[in-house]
Amino acid sequence: MPPNFSAAYALMFCAGVYLRGRIGTGVTFGILFATDMALNAYYQFGKGYEVFTAGGWLYLAGQYAAYAILFAMGRRFRPSSRWITLVGGGILAALVFYVVTNTAAWWINPFRNPEYIKTLQGWLTALTKGTGGYPETWTFFRNTLLSSGLFTALFAASCKLTASESPADKGEEQAPAGSEPEAEEATA
Repeated sequence: MPPNFSAAYALMFCAGVYLRGRIGTGVTFGILFATDMALNAYYQFGKGYEVFTAGGWLYLAGQYAAYAILFAMGRRFRPSSRWITLVGGGILAALVFYVVTNTAAWWINPFRNPEYIKTLQGWLTALTKGTGGYPETWTFFRNTLLSSGLFTALFAASCKLTASESPADKGEEQAPAGSEPEAEEATA
C-alpha cells in the first residue's frame, strides 16, 4: 500500500457519524490505542526503531488530538445524511488530519529533522516537501485524501445499505409509547 493510504481517517470520521454515545467513543479510541501500542511494540522491539521516546509519545498525542477532531467532525453529521455529503465530510476530515499531524510533526520534531525550523518556511516545508530521504509530504497528502474518500464512501455505503431505517428516519410518525395498533376486524 502507498504511504498514508489508510482506512483509519475514514474509520474515525464514520465512527463519529454512526457510533453514538460514550460506548462508541470508548470502543473506537480503545481499539485505536491497542492497535497503536501493538504496532509501536513491533517497531520498537522487532525493527529496532526508537518509538517509545518522549517525542514519540508527544507526537502520538498530536495524532490522537487529530483523531478526536475527526471523530468530532463525524458527530456533526447524521447517519441519515446523504452519501455524497458524508464522503465530502470524510475528505474534509482527512485534510484536517493532514494539517494537524504535519503541524505537530513540525512543532514537536520527534525525529530531529533539520528542515523543520520553527519558521513559516519550516512549517510550509513540513506540509509540502517534508524531510530528505522520504517521499515529499504532498504525496502523503494525496494518499490521505484518496484513501479517506474511498473508505468513507465504502463505510457510508455499507451502513446505508445494511441499516434499516426507523419511522423517525423516514419522517413518519410513530405511535405513542404504550399504545397498540388497533386490530383489524375479521369479516366472515
